[in-house]
Amino acid sequence: MKKEGMNDECLYLEFSHYLEDRIFPLHTSIVLFLMSYCDTTSIRVFLMPNKDAADSTLWKKKVPANIPVTIVSKQELPPVVRSCRLPALVERNGNFCRAGLAVVLRYIIQRTCEVDCNRRDVSELLGFKKTCLKACAEVSQWTKLCEISIPLAVESFPRNSHGHRAIPPEIEHLEQKLGEPVRVHNDDKIRRQKLQQWAKDKNKDPIKMGSDKGAGCCDEGVDIIKGLSEENMDTEKESLELRTALSKLAVEQIPAVTSREQACIRKVKTADLPPLDHVFAEGLYFTLTDVVLFPCLHYFFVSLGDCQEQMLKALPLLSRWYQRVQEVSGVKKAAVSCGIHLLNLPAPLPSSNVLTPSSIDHKDKKTETTDPHFRGGPRPTMKKLEENGISARFIPHPCPSLSQDWSNFPLSAHPIEGKLSSERALRKQQQLDNIISIVTKLAKPGDTIVDFCSGGGHLGIVLAHTLSSCQVILVENKEESLVRAKGRCDDLGLQNIWFLQTNLDYFTGPFQIGVALHACGVATDMVIDHCIMAQAAFVICPCCYGFIQNTVKYTFPRRNTWFCAGLQIRQLFNSLQSAG
Repeated sequence: MKKEGMNDECLYLEFSHYLEDRIFPLHTSIVLFLMSYCDTTSIRVFLMPNKDAADSTLWKKKVPANIPVTIVSKQELPPVVRSCRLPALVERNGNFCRAGLAVVLRYIIQRTCEVDCNRRDVSELLGFKKTCLKACAEVSQWTKLCEISIPLAVESFPRNSHGHRAIPPEIEHLEQKLGEPVRVHNDDKIRRQKLQQWAKDKNKDPIKMGSDKGAGCCDEGVDIIKGLSEENMDTEKESLELRTALSKLAVEQIPAVTSREQACIRKVKTADLPPLDHVFAEGLYFTLTDVVLFPCLHYFFVSLGDCQEQMLKALPLLSRWYQRVQEVSGVKKAAVSCGIHLLNLPAPLPSSNVLTPSSIDHKDKKTETTDPHFRGGPRPTMKKLEENGISARFIPHPCPSLSQDWSNFPLSAHPIEGKLSSERALRKQQQLDNIISIVTKLAKPGDTIVDFCSGGGHLGIVLAHTLSSCQVILVENKEESLVRAKGRCDDLGLQNIWFLQTNLDYFTGPFQIGVALHACGVATDMVIDHCIMAQAAFVICPCCYGFIQNTVKYTFPRRNTWFCAGLQIRQLFNSLQSAG
């Protein structure tokens, strides 16, 4: 059933130039491709030419005909949109904005399913537990590769160059990922089905395999795996894994097969089962990741020009993936709508670079050692540091009169309205007392205060209520938390607060004060760096329970060589966990 009258959101995209069948930047092409695939018409689209844009009337050839587009200048963007990178999507009242490629794409999918609840093919794009590309690019290598690295690599790839052109390392990395064994929910069952099918292909009777052999039938199952040829594997991949993948996209739910495997198949150890091959980018199922990568890889293949045949020999998995995505219902239609002229790549030869479980180099395994006599926790940690000449220096609190008169606050500004228990709300209230007392001394009328990693807005809402002459911005990646915060602010009638669902790196607006209460794990370091780059004051209460781990942006310990020498990294991790 379709719901009408939902045209309240405005989507803002950047336009720099176009080249043959693509609009730059590629983030804009990707968004338009998804909207065409989803038949999204409930969102108004605005195109903002940047300073390098040529004649902005030529873009019409590459925009889907069913998507009305309006040209706007940067000065015409809503204020909240000017504070972040595009793409950005803002609600009609202008104070709730979603920014960044992954966040915007996920919302388009959600909105499409709200308009038409029968679009199962669209809802499945979010993957198992609806988490596809939900993790921030700052901490997720996979999200960073798909959302940032691949589009940038394709945009910067030289076109029609007569010199030597190497395959970008990001593309090579994606090829390698497609060769890794697949891990999906309930994959044990699918792998046993694959083994049973292989047994039939080799004319082995599963019943005879198990008769009079007892536990030996497991060995027979393993022998089948070892005896398979590459030809058998390729045939089965198309018949089982692809069939499983495409069943997810069917409009009508396909009944699940309920027959059990034969006993000899059930007794094969999980470690001995055949691995599943990639059908699509994240494994068996067509997801949002494929929608993001497909325009990028298409443009990359087009850019190869005369070198296409030679370079594709090094990318057999990506070539096969590109052809397979074209067979997904709706992809060719979306490509035609976006003016994309799909390629028919030659069938790739079987790759010798496909990784097997035994060939994967586990470089990420932790090799560091810890002191067996060291116990985690705040006090042992402080003692360990003192033994190495590092001691804490305590000073009187700069604001001794901290406590706010919470009885004068409206109920919607109270922490208990943020779905906290009475005990947690009291602790949160005490934490807010500390931060608010300092921020109120720093803030001046007209200042912009950004509450990073705001969650449900416990801190930002109180600051907006207390400092009515300041503009407060809540920056948070989780939509459900910001929606809850917006509901509380609507009850309060606050007019000086914005809600920005985005990753930290996508917020680019000016501000004078940055705050963060319990920004989890490495997010505290990210907030501090962001404030320093903006030359803004900051009041930060670090997370006391988050697990600090090395990410694509940070490694720990940071900078202080004394600290590094005095306390090993694993001891630091254990201490912070114990402190929680």
